Amino acid sequence: MTSNKSFFYDMKKIIFLLLLSFSIASFSQQSSKITTKKCIPKKGFHLKLVNVLNDSRCPEDVTCVWPGEVSVVVAVYNDKKFIEEKTILFNSKNREENLKWFENYYTKKIKRVLVVPYPKEGVVVKSKNKFIEVVFQD
Repeated sequence: MTSNKSFFYDMKKIIFLLLLSFSIASFSQQSSKITTKKCIPKKGFHLKLVNVLNDSRCPEDVTCVWPGEVSVVVAVYNDKKFIEEKTILFNSKNREENLKWFENYYTKKIKRVLVVPYPKEGVVVKSKNKFIEVVFQD
């Protein structure tokens, strides 16, 4: 009996350490999420994803002739005051242009900007569950 208790105690420790490692790894890459939530900070710039107009990106694990694109509407606020609203098209051709626009509102150097989640074959994700993820360089 004592060996079973010891085994379960050891398993709990292993599971805890795995969860802790996963948590640390998932937060090690700095990113910022632009969501549709109404939380607007009192100070500084805040970008809010207003709408996903279309999402024709090629789903993961599917072979497509064209990678597709996604267009979104983003609103910019500064100190809770509305500044502008912009329609942004994400595709393989205008990556640099999009990075420059986002860098107007962030002090850190941006590595990439993505609309997530990325489409998967047979899975429908509502627009309200999509967000823009801004990943910063280390």
